[in-house]
Amino acid sequence: MRIAVFDLDGTITRRDTLLPYLLGWRRRHARTGYYGQAFGAMLHFVADRDRGRLKSALIRAAMSGVTRDEVERWTAEYVASIVKGELCPGALAAIARHRAAGDRLVLLSASVDLYVPHIGRSLAFDETICTEVAWIDGRLDGGLVTENRRAEEKRRCVEALRARHPGVAITAYGNAGSDFPHFAVADEATLVNAGPRMRRKAERLGYRTEEWRGQPH
Repeated sequence: MRIAVFDLDGTITRRDTLLPYLLGWRRRHARTGYYGQAFGAMLHFVADRDRGRLKSALIRAAMSGVTRDEVERWTAEYVASIVKGELCPGALAAIARHRAAGDRLVLLSASVDLYVPHIGRSLAFDETICTEVAWIDGRLDGGLVTENRRAEEKRRCVEALRARHPGVAITAYGNAGSDFPHFAVADEATLVNAGPRMRRKAERLGYRTEEWRGQPH
């Protein structure tokens, strides 16, 4: 058995998943002041480059105060649309290969637990690790209760996986330079769906490169 660790956005899916999730909710539930709050969050990000703070601010602007039942209903609709039309064929093929080999499938994403675990379950992953958000008295707060699961934090997550499964080889898949920190502690890694410059960098570091957005061979 191996552990196969898959990134989500741009690796399994063709694009980012959080902004479409929030914008889809906002289209169905107009909220006064949303764009002003979102713009303010972007200005703060330009100054501090804190992606976790930006993520939390955008969630709060769009959805703070929403009940769990409301989130669950929207999440079910959103995940159904993702699974129907936004998954990369090459990712599905790789997931199927690892499942057939008896490997443990782990979805590791910086996106949030409002919907990422639902995607993991729909694709029959064994485990999902993602950024977790806060609830207060049954209503969504939107603050982060874990570190933003990106870059060095993903590295720590993979190291924790290795500690829980000593002696088991780890294969990692991602699509961006921010995945290189956890690639470095995997036994093998593959960069997918990347541009020429990033592919060359990955190859210099000894990682494989593949294109997953077209039809699998």
